[in-house]
Amino acid sequence: MSIEKKFEKATKRVWRLKEKPDDMTLLELYALYKQATEGDATGPRPLSGGLAGMAKWRAWRKLRGTSNEEAMESYCAIVDRLMSGD
Repeated sequence: MSIEKKFEKATKRVWRLKEKPDDMTLLELYALYKQATEGDATGPRPLSGGLAGMAKWRAWRKLRGTSNEEAMESYCAIVDRLMSGD
C-alpha cells in the first residue's frame, strides 16, 4: 500500500480512538498532518488563535525541511501506536 493511502486511512482511524491522546501527541499529529498536506510553514506567525494557535504554528514550523512522505510515515506510526494501546 502506498504511503499516501496509508496516511489517508490513518487520518480516518485517528477519529476512532477510544481515548483522547494527550495534548503533546495531538500537537505532534497536527504538525505532521500540516507538513504532510501543505509542506513547510511559511509566512509570519499567526497573530490570532491565542496560545493554542501559537503552539500549533511552532510545532509545524519545527518540521521545516521534513518531506511530505516523512511526515506521513511519522503520522501513521503515531496513529498505529495509539491504536495498539486502545
